[in-house]
Amino acid sequence: MEKTFENWLVVSDIDGTLNNKFRKLPKRNYDAIKKFTELGGNFTLASGRPVSSLKRNYFRVTPNQPAVVLNGSGIYDYKNEKMLWRQTIGPKGRAFVKEISRLFDGVGHRVDIGIFFDDYVYIVKKGLLSRGQMYFDKTHYEVTTLDKVPEEGWMKVIFWSNPLTINELQKYIDKNENPDANFMASSLWSLEMLQKDTHKGVGIMQLADSLGIDKSHVAAIGDYYNDWDMLKTVGLPACAGQAPKPIHKICKYEACHCNNGCVGDLLEYIMSGKADEAIAKETLEALKR
Repeated sequence: MEKTFENWLVVSDIDGTLNNKFRKLPKRNYDAIKKFTELGGNFTLASGRPVSSLKRNYFRVTPNQPAVVLNGSGIYDYKNEKMLWRQTIGPKGRAFVKEISRLFDGVGHRVDIGIFFDDYVYIVKKGLLSRGQMYFDKTHYEVTTLDKVPEEGWMKVIFWSNPLTINELQKYIDKNENPDANFMASSLWSLEMLQKDTHKGVGIMQLADSLGIDKSHVAAIGDYYNDWDMLKTVGLPACAGQAPKPIHKICKYEACHCNNGCVGDLLEYIMSGKADEAIAKETLEALKR
């Protein structure tokens, strides 16, 4: 009788992980996800995208659990179209965003700001970078001023600018009192902000707890620094082959390049039984210490 995997939860990032560099889904990933879920394994996606933007990628494969949306600030059940859990940005964080908007407003020093709700984005100071992300992610948005953005319900914020200004913004954040927020680089051109102690890993472990799955059997795979906290949180962190070297160093499994189906690579490793063997070895070594 073929082994089943009800005791596993595997979560994948999307761009550069589930999808290849051309935003296409490798057949190897689709086939492995289908086999894993048919054998009882729990699979879903974790992304920085809001609900409707993630939906298209979610239904391109065969996930069987709610998704982690907006970089861990929400867990969304697509089957019942319901947000199961959310973590919003508090008043200190919202005030800090307004401060950034005021300070970074000069020519060559300007920062575009996107304020994300469950499934809607308010864009402040729209520029090429914010327009581009809204277009590629097919996100519902409007351009407005900060004073017209609702005070409650901020799930995450993105700051867009040129790399020099983003670097300057990061230095400003580092020098100032932490405004109850968590910041992470998502590219050379963008910096993201969530409520303090919120990231993909938090959402994943909330989901794992609800399913009764032990941390040792929670796996996640990503490809960039915005996956760092997620990978540091789960029991089996894995990365795409093209991930930066520091990401490789914190992972227990290094998969192939995303163009060759790195999610399939990880799932094949788990379904081969080698992941369970590694866990048993770790447990035994811990008992000996």
